[in-house]
Amino acid sequence: MANERAQRRLAAIVVADVVGYSRLMEADEAGTLAALKQRRKTILEPVVRGHEGRVIKVMGDGVLMEFASAVNAVEAALELQAKMAEANQSVTEGRHIILRVGINLGDVVGEGSDIYGDGVNVAARLEALAEPGGICVSAKINEELRGKSDCALEDMGEAQLKNIARPVRIYRLRTNASYSQRRTATTPTAGPSIVVLPFDNLSGDSSQQYLSDGITEDVITELSRFRNLTVAARHTSFHLASKNINPLQAARDLGANYVVEGSVRKAGERIRVTAQLIDARTGNHVWAERYDREAQDIFAVQDEVVAAIVATVEGRTVAAAASQVRKRPTSSWTAYDFFLQGRELDDVRGCANMEKESVPLFERAASIDPDFAQAHALLAIALLGRYWFDADPQTLQEASSAAERALELDSNDPTVHQAKGMVTVWLRQHERAGIHFDRALTLNPVDTRIRADRANWLRYSGHLEEALASIDDALRRTPFPPHWFWGIRGGILLELRRYGEAVEAIDNMPQKNHTAWLTLAAAHAHLGHAALGLEALNKARDLRPGISLRELAAVLPHARREALDPLFDGLRKAGLPD
Repeated sequence: MANERAQRRLAAIVVADVVGYSRLMEADEAGTLAALKQRRKTILEPVVRGHEGRVIKVMGDGVLMEFASAVNAVEAALELQAKMAEANQSVTEGRHIILRVGINLGDVVGEGSDIYGDGVNVAARLEALAEPGGICVSAKINEELRGKSDCALEDMGEAQLKNIARPVRIYRLRTNASYSQRRTATTPTAGPSIVVLPFDNLSGDSSQQYLSDGITEDVITELSRFRNLTVAARHTSFHLASKNINPLQAARDLGANYVVEGSVRKAGERIRVTAQLIDARTGNHVWAERYDREAQDIFAVQDEVVAAIVATVEGRTVAAAASQVRKRPTSSWTAYDFFLQGRELDDVRGCANMEKESVPLFERAASIDPDFAQAHALLAIALLGRYWFDADPQTLQEASSAAERALELDSNDPTVHQAKGMVTVWLRQHERAGIHFDRALTLNPVDTRIRADRANWLRYSGHLEEALASIDDALRRTPFPPHWFWGIRGGILLELRRYGEAVEAIDNMPQKNHTAWLTLAAAHAHLGHAALGLEALNKARDLRPGISLRELAAVLPHARREALDPLFDGLRKAGLPD
């Protein structure tokens, strides 16, 4: 026992793993092994030595490293990812070697030249959670970096890791090499900029979370109407909904001057909303207010919050215009409540269950208040999702009717034009669709969901390069995009015949719908990965039994049929019948 205790030590452990190793080996075993050996000799080993660490062992597609310093470990990982990304620029896309990295500070036991223990196990679990080209670290590493490094870390919350007794708080380290991000760092803007953090739900009932989230989103939307304010995108704000988040750090990471935070408490028919505006540079509270109202007065509260923030940041002149810019969505609290419940499901767009659950909610909202334009608009979008699953022309007609009704009610709402544009695409009226997407962006330039749907319109219209630029612009604008953004990017890359990049994009989707699996199956088939292509195709069939090329041809709204060749040829190779 004494000998074992003498071998114990505290160490910073780094575990790295090659993304898509089996795919690389299947495509070119000899070439992959040679490339890995060369990268290990010219990049990995010099980087580790340069930061006073050592390579413990190489395990086929992975490597275990040890450092005496947490700072050295992180700096080595950052340099490793940067040099790997640089090396990838000189090889074809299908041969890119991309790493995931996990770092932990923990107790290890030495046995010869090897090490083992929970400290190593945690690092390995963190590596598995990292994005391609990314780095995940534990809370212990985060603590060690404070005051010693200017690295940007994002709190990802606690997770229960496999075979680890206690939950581990995870942080993501921002890297320029991250293949899943492919976006530039956020820099402070010339004018005032704001990040609205998700309002806390203080109702004591988790089922009321949609209410506080809905109020947050509406505040973001209304602030976005003022062109001289820069507002962080909605998905960026919602990703920062960690209990221990530091709002000032969030603002600095996003290049914002101000932070808005608040809370919502609903008890019976009474609602209390608190909101405060914080100067990110000084930490001072610039403005704060509490509102105690009847639930049906929530719209008036939102108006007051937005007007107060704009007045404080931009001056009384702009605030005076707030009442003219905003149009109250509905006079019915009950309709608004159903609307918020449906909108909460929007981020999982493309899943059959979402469409089944959200359509009735939007229908209830629209039936309670027939003049609720946004309810009709989101009903149209939800019905389009249902159409993608049932391929029933009647469903498409219902979506078209809902979008048309929304436009009749409010022709100055960005969501209305977004919905109309989407429906018009699926009706194969591509030129008209572009008019509505352009109008939607004019009305709300910061809504990344509009930008992503517009990218899909460009794709279906045959403007693939512009479509790719559009979806990449949407991804750059939000560090934490909805997973379906990557599905759009993967589909565009497939049609551009950039199959390796299409696989990388789809691999960023933690939960894949049948469309993503079909894209992945076709891309793998084109790359010669027969086993991976068949596996992806079977996943798609599990979600959509009976899927066929004939059904896809009838539903997909491409302006040119030949644009479907990369998808259909790949799926035929993978084994999908006509």
